[in-house]
Amino acid sequence: MSKFLRLVVLSVLTLSLLSVPALAQNGVNVSIQNPLQIATLHWYNANLTTSFGVGANPVGVAFDGSSIWVTNGIDNTVTKLRASDGSVLGTFGVGSFPTGVVFDGANVWVVNDSGNTVTKLRASDGTVLGTFSAGTNPQYAAFDGANIWVTNYSNNNVMKLRASDGACVGTCTFAVGTNPVGVAFDGANIWVANISDNTVTKLRASDGGLLGTFSVGTHPQGLAFDGLHIWVANSLSNNVTELRASDGKVLGTFGVGSFPNTVAFDGANIWVANFGSNSVTKLRAIDGSVLGTFSAGTNPASVAFDGSNIWVTNSSSNSVSKF
Repeated sequence: MSKFLRLVVLSVLTLSLLSVPALAQNGVNVSIQNPLQIATLHWYNANLTTSFGVGANPVGVAFDGSSIWVTNGIDNTVTKLRASDGSVLGTFGVGSFPTGVVFDGANVWVVNDSGNTVTKLRASDGTVLGTFSAGTNPQYAAFDGANIWVTNYSNNNVMKLRASDGACVGTCTFAVGTNPVGVAFDGANIWVANISDNTVTKLRASDGGLLGTFSVGTHPQGLAFDGLHIWVANSLSNNVTELRASDGKVLGTFGVGSFPNTVAFDGANIWVANFGSNSVTKLRAIDGSVLGTFSAGTNPASVAFDGSNIWVTNSSSNSVSKF
């Protein structure tokens, strides 16, 4: 067969595949491409748009080493998905309007905004191990290796709970800025995003000592640590700020999508969920260069990395996207 004829045949095959309606995959709600396109290596967009149904108004997301946990705000539940294929492994009741979620190595902790509590579940089977009081309107949580740190939006503080039993030991509430939301651990310190005063607070994890307060963009929400730096999503600035973790110095500010609210690190890149533009932005961590912007569901709220893929909760689509 001549080179010209081979090109014609390939062109016809490609057009035929593109005209075939998308077929439903097991456990997959949305896939732009169909199996024939994927089999012929027309797979990139399919991977970018694969999503799985969860509960109503999914907000937080965390990875436990094998499964993805999603908080469903309106349903007062968390959904456990198998990370390899998105299969639902269980749905478990928690407190009122769950938002943040974090894994402590054995258990999953869920922050209940309207319940002013945190719920501890055994990751292996979702059994509730306890419900513990937090402050008013708790938002997100971080694990420091021994303790769970919870931001209390209406109290302007963070609470430190012992992960083994949820106890508040000694002085366990520490003042931060106005309306704290996101929280992250850098190996030695706790970082908190204060949405209403456009700052982040750095606390010593061992005793809650204040180490600094640093200005960032407008309405900071999510935080991520990349091993050296803290990345902050500034929801009303439509950008992210990179801070040096050692001293809080601003190293750069990088434009992303509309209303970015959470960030995650994948080992080399920073991923940003853009709530207002229904997308995620991928930035190269070493210099903040934009490597791509990809469509997600409606109003992506949180983002997590599972070692291979990025997971994004789509709060108004009642789904999670896997990239």
